[in-house]
Amino acid sequence: MSNGFTFVDHVRPDGAVVRWGSRRHRKHQRPAGGSTWWAPSARGWWIAVLFAVGSLLFAIGSVPGYSDAVGAQWDTITYFVGSLFFTTASFLSYREAVDAAPKAQNPSHRRFFVFQPRRIDWWATAVQLAGTLYFNVSTGFAMAHNLSADTAHKHVWRPDAIGSVCFLVSSFLCWYEACHGWAAWRPRTWSWWITLANLVGSVAFGVSAVAGYINPVTGEVHNLGGADTTTLIGAICFLVGAVLLLPERTEESQRGL
Repeated sequence: MSNGFTFVDHVRPDGAVVRWGSRRHRKHQRPAGGSTWWAPSARGWWIAVLFAVGSLLFAIGSVPGYSDAVGAQWDTITYFVGSLFFTTASFLSYREAVDAAPKAQNPSHRRFFVFQPRRIDWWATAVQLAGTLYFNVSTGFAMAHNLSADTAHKHVWRPDAIGSVCFLVSSFLCWYEACHGWAAWRPRTWSWWITLANLVGSVAFGVSAVAGYINPVTGEVHNLGGADTTTLIGAICFLVGAVLLLPERTEESQRGL
């Protein structure tokens, strides 16, 4: 029995029902090495740390007064570097999903980029990775001096808006995967808190994109203060979700203690 995407129930010979969950399988393909907080040889540890650093940099960049203190140039550099951490973490997450595929779909795990539209985790990580690339473009162009209004609209705001939509779609898919549906109350599971934090963060980033609309004629930002505030909220939510990835990574080994 299955919901088509997120789990499959197997009946063992003794009659017991064992559930294979998409997210659990993906996150626990190998025994967790190292401790919860320090495991530099584990991919899952790097995913958490890289997402955390990227989130922290976005949070710092949007703190009131930071831009005035360091200057607009360093503020945009902070965002750009943070976006690179996001992209690296997202690529590792995508690889994690690809490696979790049945062996017939990726023999010997040799293919980096695959198309697996029947898997919700593939969609979630692939869309997220695309979103981070749009953030790279947006924050990269933002570092340039004296952009015209039209250029800022097309190459700063538009990629930011598309990236925010990608994050929102990805977060909804991850939420569905963890909850096995659109709604669930599972506060005793790390995955529930992680996907909830990321979903709230993605909504905040979406609001930030709306508030940060750049007029293609005047170059004025619709609501700069609102954009910074909601970016800060979103970044904090992503930071929480990233940190919680660490205990999720070792939860299977902790149960065996």
